[in-house]
Amino acid sequence: MRYEIKGETLPVVICQLESGETMITESGGMAWMSPNMNMETTSGGGIGKALGRMFSGDTLFINRYTAMGGSGLIAFASSFPGSVRPFTVGPGQEFILQKSAFLASESGVDLSVYFTKRFSSGLFGGEGFILQKISGSGIAFAEFDGHVVEYELSPGQQIVVDTGHLAAMSATCSMEIQTVPGIKNKLFGGEGFFNTVITGPGHVWLQTMPISNVAGALRPYLPTASN
Repeated sequence: MRYEIKGETLPVVICQLESGETMITESGGMAWMSPNMNMETTSGGGIGKALGRMFSGDTLFINRYTAMGGSGLIAFASSFPGSVRPFTVGPGQEFILQKSAFLASESGVDLSVYFTKRFSSGLFGGEGFILQKISGSGIAFAEFDGHVVEYELSPGQQIVVDTGHLAAMSATCSMEIQTVPGIKNKLFGGEGFFNTVITGPGHVWLQTMPISNVAGALRPYLPTASN
């Protein structure tokens, strides 16, 4: 499989497949394709995995697209202004993604639900108690909100992230929650009560424009039932 990511604010990944190669995506993820791409809708590993994907922000079923009788083309477009990033998945190279980040992947990649180790991390951290994990073997594509900034953390090195800005991290990283110190900081600082602390070793992807922040900024300008 060869691919090309085009577009800046509304990116699309265009994949060129050899005959017999397969891509998987959530329902509705395909943007355009050549006519020899065969689609098969499946639960992708049984009802348990299907429900796990649903809880982690994806659809209950996945679609498998296979190039038949020759090379094929298929494109997957982002659903929100932001970035599409490739991840090379393999032994020792597993990744944790924010909810709903998975866009598409080669057929050897496994998408599963991931629970944060501490319940407080999901309950208060803003990243969600339920995240996504990609494992197996192959290339996967994830969509993030806004521009993406990357950091490589050494063992024990930490970075403090405001709610919603964590896009992805290596599975070797850990995620914890710290409360913002001081009552005045909590009530008047405008940063909320909690921060997410990521500890290495591993790679971290941070997003500049979480969709939750966009929704909050637009809320005062939306009409209400009384208007």
